[in-house]
Amino acid sequence: MIDLRSDTVTQPTPAMMAAIAQAKLGDDVWGDDPTVNHLQELAAAKLGMEASLFVPSGTMGNLIASLVHCPRGSELIVGDKAHIFRWEGGNVSMVGGIHPYVLRNQADGTLALADIETAVRVEDVHLPSTAAIALENTQNSCGGIAIPPAYFAQVRQIADRHGLAVHLDGARLFNAAVALNVPVQAFTSQVDSVMVCLSKGLCAPVGSMLAGSRAFIARANKMRKLLGGGMRQAGILAAAGIVALEEMVERLADDHENAARLSQGLAAVPGIQPLAVAPGAIPTNMVYIKLDESLPITAESLVTRLDDHYQIKIDAGSHREFRLVTHYWVTAEDVESTLNAFQEILETQPHR
Repeated sequence: MIDLRSDTVTQPTPAMMAAIAQAKLGDDVWGDDPTVNHLQELAAAKLGMEASLFVPSGTMGNLIASLVHCPRGSELIVGDKAHIFRWEGGNVSMVGGIHPYVLRNQADGTLALADIETAVRVEDVHLPSTAAIALENTQNSCGGIAIPPAYFAQVRQIADRHGLAVHLDGARLFNAAVALNVPVQAFTSQVDSVMVCLSKGLCAPVGSMLAGSRAFIARANKMRKLLGGGMRQAGILAAAGIVALEEMVERLADDHENAARLSQGLAAVPGIQPLAVAPGAIPTNMVYIKLDESLPITAESLVTRLDDHYQIKIDAGSHREFRLVTHYWVTAEDVESTLNAFQEILETQPHR
């Protein structure tokens, strides 16, 4: 099976399974699980932050950060293509009573600096108070592209002028750092908090890290408990996270190389339209394509034929569009097999 639906489908590596079996355990809610404590210290050091917290998911990590930074009734500036806004169930509003101020993401994944400046509220009894800015890197819905550190420094200047916090949804931040060949601290030094996922391209089975100052993490830990995120003998999961941070980051370059080959190959298949990204944008491990309207085959039929006849899983989005994601379990040979499958299926389709 070649599974290109997402890098969330990754299975733990053999090294992770061995670490899980040998993990020393305690009770993390009491703060005495040695494996969780080691993971949190390791993540904080790698991210250049004072402290970090192991949380069950990236969605919970982003929600906790929003709850810490934004009092009830305050406002969070966020992009219209941000995962926080689009794919997290409206949790900041439902759970936190936080009002999102939604700005349009530019083609390069950023929020226009002038738009951010304009979105900051003046003090007025009629208006909510602006509390924080949420950014994302890599920017998933803009093509999985990596946003350079210089942009985050510019947003930091705006935040400092207005006394705002900056949170970074860095679910795939290590992909951005590897693609741009910069240390991950180049991004995290410009934000107040960051969430990174262990369970995507880094292959851990469960979990994300939320990092920031010690004071921020102390408050975040209380929010984690409030949301039901206290996991007791969580060292079983944290052991895989340690392997993820120590062994899986640099190899993300392989995923980017495989994605580039997949993108180039699919662009040469008649009936496939690569979806444009911003000029000069740095891609990572995601490939976005569209099925040409001239082909009579439906997106759903293509998904079914790839699965049934070639054991290749992809996911159909809206408007005949697809996102294909490479990861540890997708090899260069798998990429060639996928290209051959697309070619065989689509070359038999008459054009309208």
